[in-house]
Amino acid sequence: MRLKIIIVLTILTGITGSPSITIRPEVELVDNKQRISEQQNLVTETDEVVEDVMATGELNPNHYPAQRAAKVVQHYINTLYGSPFKVFHLHRVHSGNAEDVADSGRKYQLEISVQEMISNTSGKCSAEVFFSRGDKQHSPQVQVMCEELLKINTTKEEDAFYQHLKKNTSLLSAEYLPDSHGHIEPDMKPLWHLASVASSFIMLNESTQDTLFNMAQVANVTQLATESDQLKFEYLILLHEMVSQEIIRWKLLVSWCPPEGVKVLQMEKLPHCHECEKPPNTN
Repeated sequence: MRLKIIIVLTILTGITGSPSITIRPEVELVDNKQRISEQQNLVTETDEVVEDVMATGELNPNHYPAQRAAKVVQHYINTLYGSPFKVFHLHRVHSGNAEDVADSGRKYQLEISVQEMISNTSGKCSAEVFFSRGDKQHSPQVQVMCEELLKINTTKEEDAFYQHLKKNTSLLSAEYLPDSHGHIEPDMKPLWHLASVASSFIMLNESTQDTLFNMAQVANVTQLATESDQLKFEYLILLHEMVSQEIIRWKLLVSWCPPEGVKVLQMEKLPHCHECEKPPNTN
């Protein structure tokens, strides 16, 4: 039995639109090949022999267990350092080892490369990921060291965008990022990037040894009025769980300002939506 895993490392952008939180039936997620040509993003595709997800010892870097644990590291880095102008994606797994930790869980030790997609800067990271066992699901525990990536400075861009939104007399809103043709307006890019970072909070929290998440689409985003220094946004995000092929809807309340970074104030998993199923033309 052969399993094809596609890891899509995308940095996309947005379009203006209605703030109503609805999902139209005809919305299609763009296939990976189209995203490559239109967005010039990196897609890593590997043909993989199915490997026992509970394998121990040295792991094949291209196989599912190592890739899954490495994606958790990606989400963890985004929750710490991500912003509308700084989004991190897994670039490559160089090596990985797994071991059982008594009856408490499994620990993965990884050497990976992570790419900051906006600046196109890559750096190597050493990471440790621990998945606990038990009836109650717990978020993976992550420790990571990425010295080069932490040197990326986006203060100028973040301050300019923040001041623009604070002075703007109208609140931003957008829907279907990307649209069915893979298009996102350039001035909406920061809202897409912010969604990518915010979705990492969900994906980190929801990840287990049997999942592999990507953000598929921003169905809707609305900037909210606020008198505080923090900007606030309400998002409706579609996540693609690649193992089950399920499209999962999440409603998020997100805050951001340059000094304090991105925070997810509220997250709500919405009921299953039959109209939100992954279209046949999406790999």
